[in-house]
Amino acid sequence: MLPVLVAFVMVLLWALVAASAQIRCVDAARAGARAAARSEPEAAVLTAARDAAPHGSRVAVGRDGELWRVTVETPTPGPAALALTLRAEAVALAEDTVGGAVP
Repeated sequence: MLPVLVAFVMVLLWALVAASAQIRCVDAARAGARAAARSEPEAAVLTAARDAAPHGSRVAVGRDGELWRVTVETPTPGPAALALTLRAEAVALAEDTVGGAVP
């Protein structure tokens, strides 16, 4: 019975760590999208997103018409048997398009 209990606790701990990493991905994508919407340089947008993202995350920034899209992906920590890729995306309206023509 004890090995089953230990395994259950380990899976719960992994799930908490994965949930925390997912929340950090969401926060990082939102921080990058806010920076992009303010027309900050792309290097500043990437820095803002990477600073908030979990270590080893991939950050992508792109513009689609009036919208900036920031995507953050990171692998879950832990054993390969529980490997997942966590992903979050945030979209923000570019401030330079509000009340004017799209560049």
